[in-house]
Amino acid sequence: MIALIQRVTEASVRVDGETVGAIGRGILALVAVEKGDTEKEARRLAEKLLAYRIFPDAEDRMNLSVKDIGGELLLVSQFTLAADTRSGSRPSFTPAAAPEEGRRLFDYFVEQARGSRLRIATGRFGADMRVALVNDGPVTFNLRVAPVIAG
Repeated sequence: MIALIQRVTEASVRVDGETVGAIGRGILALVAVEKGDTEKEARRLAEKLLAYRIFPDAEDRMNLSVKDIGGELLLVSQFTLAADTRSGSRPSFTPAAAPEEGRRLFDYFVEQARGSRLRIATGRFGADMRVALVNDGPVTFNLRVAPVIAG
């Protein structure tokens, strides 16, 4: 699973002109599910997202997590993050999970994040969304949790 995370002072997502999710200070996470991902990867990614230290402490160092600051999360599905862009001038989406599996694991990921008791908003899976944000920093990271293949 992949999450492109951005530290924000505010963020929102609109569908058909209606705001379906909005947050104040916290993290906007654009999330993609890849073929082979399971609940294990979704859980690990949620844990990593909640613990990732990207907020400033008293010395202005990135030492605090979204949980530490009592921040908010806006979680938005974005299958295009799973694209293979290594060749040609058009992305291939073959690495992305099928829509049904993507929805199931994205929903599971959201449930795992809700266990943090932080305020969480989401986009609408599969919808044409308009995402707005004020990136704080800017601070943006690409988090990835790959399936562990036994061998």
